[in-house]
Amino acid sequence: MYGSRMIPEVWDRLRPFRDEAMAQGIPADDVERWLTTARPCVTLQRAEDGAEPVVGRFGGPLLLPVDVPTPQDPFVASIDLAALPVDGTDLPLPPDGHLLFFAWPETRDRRPAGTVVYVPAGAAVTERDKSSWNSRGVAEYGAMFESYPQGPLRARVEASLPYHSFVALPGDPGYASLPGHPRCGELVEVWQDIQPDIAPGGPLQIGGYADEEAVEFDPVAVAASIAAKAVRRGHWDGPVSADSADWVLLADWYAGRCVEGWEGSTVHWVIQREDLAARRFGCVYTTVFWNP
Repeated sequence: MYGSRMIPEVWDRLRPFRDEAMAQGIPADDVERWLTTARPCVTLQRAEDGAEPVVGRFGGPLLLPVDVPTPQDPFVASIDLAALPVDGTDLPLPPDGHLLFFAWPETRDRRPAGTVVYVPAGAAVTERDKSSWNSRGVAEYGAMFESYPQGPLRARVEASLPYHSFVALPGDPGYASLPGHPRCGELVEVWQDIQPDIAPGGPLQIGGYADEEAVEFDPVAVAASIAAKAVRRGHWDGPVSADSADWVLLADWYAGRCVEGWEGSTVHWVIQREDLAARRFGCVYTTVFWNP
């Protein structure tokens, strides 16, 4: 049960959700069944002077291992894995080292919209040109990158519940409510209403459930389907599973909150759990939801 993996004080923060859902007439059994889907996540906010310990930063120098090519996407943030709160997620993350996130806040047809690089602790690194991805010097793209957020990040452990209420069925089109949760639509609405008060998010999230501006289907499941299609078309290296249960959200970046001109854009970095456990971060698949 996902909820059992959360520390008690985080689990207790869901009590107002339980109370509100039952106050709206949702049967207690349905509420309790929904709560078993809860997952821990780490939300990251830009730190102010004297704030909690810093666990990473938006921007900053781009430091990569000497044998790693510079990614073709703009640099977003780096996370110090050793500084993340213990039990902050249910992901099999490395205990130390840094994760570097790269992303382009627009959808792309033929390749993922970003990458992730793992830098092991103690690895020899060199500083790279953060603008090398914009080799043609396109002014619009340069201005976009200049508006990427900058500064240190602090962490907070939160509880996460699904933002989606549908799953895809075989065939096109076809969908149904989440299996085993007949009141899921109502429960999602309660969560969306109360979540800002009891589990306020940040511009960057590690683990938990994916969210975006308009969400009906799980963005992780959508990304898994896109990755599987990319493999079939020769645009991405496999193997990948089309079963969303084999995939997890590594991170969400709500780019539209801080990148001028890309309002509503959300970046999802997803990975198969077995690849994450094996530290195969080259297997991260990155998608973007953006409704310009």
